[in-house]
Amino acid sequence: MGLPYRAARAFGGLCLSTALFVPAAHAGLLEDDEARRAILELRQKFDQNAEQQRARLADLTDQINQLKRGLLDLNSQLEQARADNATLRGQNEQLTRDVADLQRQQRDLQSSLVDSMRKLAPQKVTVDGKEFTVEPEEKRQYDDAMALLRKSDFAGAANALSAFRQRYPGSGYGESVLFWLGNAQYGNRQYKDAIAAFRALVTAAPDNPHAPEALLAIANCQAELKDAKSARRTIAELLKSYPKSEAAQAGKDRLASLK
Repeated sequence: MGLPYRAARAFGGLCLSTALFVPAAHAGLLEDDEARRAILELRQKFDQNAEQQRARLADLTDQINQLKRGLLDLNSQLEQARADNATLRGQNEQLTRDVADLQRQQRDLQSSLVDSMRKLAPQKVTVDGKEFTVEPEEKRQYDDAMALLRKSDFAGAANALSAFRQRYPGSGYGESVLFWLGNAQYGNRQYKDAIAAFRALVTAAPDNPHAPEALLAIANCQAELKDAKSARRTIAELLKSYPKSEAAQAGKDRLASLK
């Protein structure tokens, strides 16, 4: 009874130990499964997070690339805008120059037009104390003829003054033209023509300041033609008509030399 009892107690202890070990082992297995599941869940979450990060990174990369493209486009637009502005500045500068040229041309045209109108407009002149209106071309021809006379071109002056009388028969220069035509003809030794010119002046305008000189010139022409009788008669006319004139005093001196 003593041995079996001890054996029974040992067997009972073993069974108890085994019974205690089995639940502990089972509990360990359960903990491993939960750990694996936790690890799997963590790995899935990590993978999901990693995928999300990659997707987000890809989106950011796309956004950055879009921004880069946008910046490149913006830079291109800015360069084009600068080029356009430079072109516009050049066009504005050219336009400014063109406007300035047009304004200068307009001023020149206006000045030329005013000059042309002035040249075409009648002008007032005063000759031998007499004021009258003449056409520009009329004045020019008279001045040209007088310039020839001042240069002692008597033949040219006589032709120019004769042509003037034909073109402007009613000119206010008429009396002056007759007097200087007679002088030009006298200088050219056309004495008979000179007498006709001087006589025409005295007859048409006896109050002309050159009338006394014209009579004296007629007497001189007659003397050159060896017609002393006519010359003395003309000087007598001079002394009677213009006794106080300088020409009358010169006529007296000339009369003494006539034979």
